[in-house]
Amino acid sequence: MSNFNSAAIEEFNGGVWVFCEQRQGEMMSTSFELISEGRKLADELGSKLYGILLGDDVEGLARELGGYGADGVYVCQSPLLKNYTTDGYTKVICDVVEQYKPEVFLIGATNIGRDLGPRCAARLHTGLCADCTHLDIDVPKYKEFLRSSSTLAPNMIDAIKEDDRNLKMTRPAFGGHLMATIICPRFRPAMATVRPGVMKKNEFDKARADACEIIKPEFTLTEADMQTQVTEVVKAAKKLVDLIGAEVVVSVGRGISKDVQTGLKLAEELAEVLGGVVGASRAVVDSGWISADHQVGQTGKTVHPRIYVALGISGAIQHKAGMQDAECIIAVNKNAAAPIFECADYGIEGDLFKVVPMMIEAIKAAKAAK
Repeated sequence: MSNFNSAAIEEFNGGVWVFCEQRQGEMMSTSFELISEGRKLADELGSKLYGILLGDDVEGLARELGGYGADGVYVCQSPLLKNYTTDGYTKVICDVVEQYKPEVFLIGATNIGRDLGPRCAARLHTGLCADCTHLDIDVPKYKEFLRSSSTLAPNMIDAIKEDDRNLKMTRPAFGGHLMATIICPRFRPAMATVRPGVMKKNEFDKARADACEIIKPEFTLTEADMQTQVTEVVKAAKKLVDLIGAEVVVSVGRGISKDVQTGLKLAEELAEVLGGVVGASRAVVDSGWISADHQVGQTGKTVHPRIYVALGISGAIQHKAGMQDAECIIAVNKNAAAPIFECADYGIEGDLFKVVPMMIEAIKAAKAAK
């Protein structure tokens, strides 16, 4: 595979690919999100969208991917692929990529994806942009931007052809204080890992699911290829908060600092009466007041709930990037000039320690009256 990327970029015409992650026969939601985003990219490129699915006896999961936008799914099955291993998955994926030469390859930035993506990129001698929050394809405008603001030599910019169809990959940089847009003009496939929860999932289309093509590519995988072996899978007893799937998120910020325990308790009570979960800003997590799995924002989780309640959160751009697409945003802050009010549908100027108990009582009373 050492000469894989000696092929001309024009030869990479195998469409847009998405690694579709499944665990113990259950498809991960990030796969549907990436298939949905991949559909947009494939339409922009005028190409097809394919998923690649690995496991043992997983063909039955493939057509569901079609329902979210895939034209086809490469299904790679083997008892040796029953559990994820870095070496097994890397070998099979790279073998299949080498055969079909996709133009773009997306992987979810899950624990598995963050392990798998860099290994595949290194094996394929291509670039990888990690933890992306936005994807786009727009080479002419990018070249114009480079000429006006880049330190690259003009001949290097000119080498980026207008028809190279580069994937623009945007990710947080410098601790989330700015967003960097990156391209991979010289190598293919352009690879990116994408943060879970960032991309919106399409509505399921049964007709598209029924039309999805199932492809079984040739590959070889033997025990000699496996340097690691999974002897047992133990599910963690601790249940992490599901921010991404929650319909209601009640988040706390530095405004709880005068009485952290009471502030967190109020957030938990409000979340409970609303049927939601508790989130937090980076400042709260960095202060050690709550665990990192509660963090919302550029360096945390991106959420799209029906209702997002921000308690004592100033509304820095890094936090708003993780929650601004909520259907309804309610902000409580004693600072009338707090940026959070700019994106809030409903704003309450006041002390959260006084306002939240009133909110809880009002919600309880409304429920009791029904």
